[in-house]
Amino acid sequence: MKLELMEKQRITPSLKKMALVKRQKESSMMSDIGLLILRLAVGGLLAGHGTQKLFGWFSGPGLKGTAGWLESLGLKPGTPWATAASASEFGGGMLTTLGFLHPLGPLGTMGAMIMATVKAHWGKPIWASKGGAELPVINMATALALTLTGPGRFSLDHVFSIRLPRALVIAIASVEAATVAIGILSPTTAPPAPPTEKQATTTTVAAGQSTGKAQSHRTTVGDLERLRPPYRGDWHEVGR
Repeated sequence: MKLELMEKQRITPSLKKMALVKRQKESSMMSDIGLLILRLAVGGLLAGHGTQKLFGWFSGPGLKGTAGWLESLGLKPGTPWATAASASEFGGGMLTTLGFLHPLGPLGTMGAMIMATVKAHWGKPIWASKGGAELPVINMATALALTLTGPGRFSLDHVFSIRLPRALVIAIASVEAATVAIGILSPTTAPPAPPTEKQATTTTVAAGQSTGKAQSHRTTVGDLERLRPPYRGDWHEVGR
């Protein structure tokens, strides 16, 4: 009896430990699946957005159109800035999707989204329907979360046991931060000036002349109506 009790006491802690390890593995698996879904959704869409600017895919503006748009925001010359912004979105999205060379993908995403927030959406209501930075803020929060948690086991870094040196990550992050700071501090191009008083007066005069011509035309038609002979009845009534 004593031996049986001692065996039961030994077996019970072992079973509890095994059950705990099993629950931890299941929880870790679910977390990794969640990270994979997050990476595929956010990284994939961001990479597609980058191809619009870089290659003109998915009805995008292409590099030339992106350069012109960035120059209108004060980022001149436009082509280098367009290349950097497009590569940051496309490269950051692809690295995030694949879980490769972490955390370079999320860092690139945050840099691009900070620029978009400050240069294109600043001063507007937060909502995307009002032209605000709702989507860039969501992308930044997601990228920051992935930076802190890592890409999970369903990633190329996990498969190939890749871990970037901390010094390299800090150096790349510093270069990106400096680039973002330069872009933010670049003066924004002023919008086109409203028409001057002289231009407005010229437009008003031209509109008045056009109205006068139309009135003159209507008056001429009225004169012709008055010159028309009076109505005498139908043709078979003439001569009665």
